[in-house]
Amino acid sequence: MLKTLKISFGMKNTYRVNTILYGLKQIPLVKELLPAELYGVRGLKIFASVISVIVEIFSALGGKAIYFALMVFLPAGLISENSHGILGMPDPADGFLFVFVILTIAGAIANPYMFDTGRNNYYGVVLMNMNAREVALVDFWYKIFKLVIGFMIFGIFMGLQLGADLWILILMPFFAAGVKLIGATFPLSYYEKHGKRRDSKVIGMLSVFIPLTLMGLAYGFLWLGIIIPKMVCVAIMVAGILLGLLSLKKILNFGYYREIYREILLETMNVRVGSDRLRTQATRKVISADTSITSSKSGLEYLNELFIRRHRKILWTASNRISLVALAVIALVLIAFAFFPEIKGGVNEMLMTSLPYMLFVMYLLNRGTGFTEALFINCDHSFLTYPFFKTPAAILKLFRIRLWEIIKVNLPPAVIIGAGLALILFMSGGTDNPLNYGILFVSVVGMSVFFSVHYLTIYYLLQPYTIDAEVRSSMYKVIMGVTYLVCYMGIQVHLPTFWFGIACIAFSVLYFIVSMILVYRFAPETFRIRT
Repeated sequence: MLKTLKISFGMKNTYRVNTILYGLKQIPLVKELLPAELYGVRGLKIFASVISVIVEIFSALGGKAIYFALMVFLPAGLISENSHGILGMPDPADGFLFVFVILTIAGAIANPYMFDTGRNNYYGVVLMNMNAREVALVDFWYKIFKLVIGFMIFGIFMGLQLGADLWILILMPFFAAGVKLIGATFPLSYYEKHGKRRDSKVIGMLSVFIPLTLMGLAYGFLWLGIIIPKMVCVAIMVAGILLGLLSLKKILNFGYYREIYREILLETMNVRVGSDRLRTQATRKVISADTSITSSKSGLEYLNELFIRRHRKILWTASNRISLVALAVIALVLIAFAFFPEIKGGVNEMLMTSLPYMLFVMYLLNRGTGFTEALFINCDHSFLTYPFFKTPAAILKLFRIRLWEIIKVNLPPAVIIGAGLALILFMSGGTDNPLNYGILFVSVVGMSVFFSVHYLTIYYLLQPYTIDAEVRSSMYKVIMGVTYLVCYMGIQVHLPTFWFGIACIAFSVLYFIVSMILVYRFAPETFRIRT
């Protein structure tokens, strides 16, 4: 077992190190400083190994910290303070314990950890013919170990902030492990009885529906002040730990690890390979087959106009739907003002301080990624094989043409939302500074333009797709992740609308200018099909 653990960690670390080194080679400026034989440089491999260890520690503990903070700690504190308290306002510590117990059971149903496979499992079991039982158990015990350590650290730290008893907090991670052990026995017992996995659509839907229902009940009952008493929760936790220990026999004596593991791994890898092809086929199906579609323009303008006309369905359908939904929401808010005038003050205050929230909203609504994906699959993957398509003049000209098109696609929802926010501000009591109306409108439109420029610029500078439309750029993924993180953090920011709006408008203009320079300078080298 120890040998299997060592080999599994070695394969996982090697795969991650090679991914990091490959990602370094994709950074436009950094790759010029790196040697050609990158994978043979000991210093860089040590550096990548250190990064790999940091990533592993963060994945083991970071997720647990976020889970406890967002799913257990904050709801227990905030909901308890604002509870309607049908049975009395619940104590935050008791609410913390109640939510944790319910969500832990929900988590075991959604993901019991057993056969939660990765690429390194495929390499070990299918390609290297390793002992499937040992691979499965090593992987399972390692996840349980991370769960216990993470829950112990953050459960005790956050629970003590709410006044929970230390001895109860110490029980919590072992209860979570016990429930995972119980959950792991169900697929094993099902396979022994039926000779197949529980892969029906009904089972899959229930594994999503039941946890979501339990989550809703946990928060809903906490808000109503109806929670399970503390000692009953403790009894449930003790029972979970004991039943988990009894489940060890089934897990250790299961005799079909190899059969079920090979089935899952082969299916998983085939899905990963085929998903990109299916996505490509789905994107191509929305192209208009009308052969009468043509254009009176010439050159790159002709190429772009044909693309836009034949992809009108994929480009404009979502934009039109978002616009209609935005109009409906604005209308509902105005109607609510008529029936509940007491909410006007809160809405007005929110509009004057929470404009950064719209950054995340506009991020979610922007169609930039869909536009660039369609560009590659249905146009660029063919034209990138021709030298004329990659000259600086052609790239910059087509970039400007495409940028205008994507801005037009994203503009209707932005205009409606911006105008709607200004109208809501006026109807909720207005503002002493009339410029705020214009700032609200222009800043929302500016956010939309920024994301349009951002997605197209990153596409040209990093072009992440292979010929099969598989994303193969680590830097592209990092930038997309950072973009999401920054926009999400905007939810927590409260700044005056006037100054934040001015900053958004100025940054959007500056970003547009810089993007033009970067695309002209670097895109002739970076805008290519990845291998």
